[in-house]
Amino acid sequence: MKKLFAEFFGTFWLVFGGCGSAIFAAAYPELGIGFAGVALAFGLTVLTMAYAVGHISGGHFNPAVSLGLWSAGEFPAKDLVGYILVQVIGAVTAAGFLYLIVSGKSDFVDVGGFASNGYGELSPDGYSMMSVLIAEFLLTMFFLLIILGSTNVGAPKGFAPIAIGLGLTLIHLISIPISNTSVNPARSTSQALFAGGEFTAQLWLFWLAPIAGAIVAGLIHKVLFDKK
Repeated sequence: MKKLFAEFFGTFWLVFGGCGSAIFAAAYPELGIGFAGVALAFGLTVLTMAYAVGHISGGHFNPAVSLGLWSAGEFPAKDLVGYILVQVIGAVTAAGFLYLIVSGKSDFVDVGGFASNGYGELSPDGYSMMSVLIAEFLLTMFFLLIILGSTNVGAPKGFAPIAIGLGLTLIHLISIPISNTSVNPARSTSQALFAGGEFTAQLWLFWLAPIAGAIVAGLIHKVLFDKK
């Protein structure tokens, strides 16, 4: 239960901090943090929670990460359902609090995109479904390679959260204009549920591509790089 609570709070913080920065601060008049600020916010959420609760649960905060670690032989299959379930619950709970905050603004009408992911007309810069699928697959694959490499027994001790957090920052710097950056099915689900409409209809891609990329990364690491 401690592991599941750690995953809940870690995923909650990722969505609340990362998506919250996009919703409230990215385009704030004159003082907006922009794409770079949002990218850094996502990286900081993972870095801080990896240090805070990573020693309890492993610090996944992402169904794709759990499945990637499983494919690498680093996580037991029996724990997958529980981890993925609490990750999604944590993400949706965070999105609920974001909704409560944003709906309290004086000129609130609706949530709009609510930092959701999308392709085609819902892509921030109009990228096609295939472009988004390729980007999400590759970026999640490399994210898992960073996680697996930095936490491997042969890696320097104590620095993994820094590498992982900076890796996620870099991923967002690359792909916010492409898909608004997912690489995390729980994060995509939470925002799409509140944005609704086509965002929900496109959610399948943001489960398929990150999970496929993560599983491929796990197999690559297991075969080529693992040093047990």
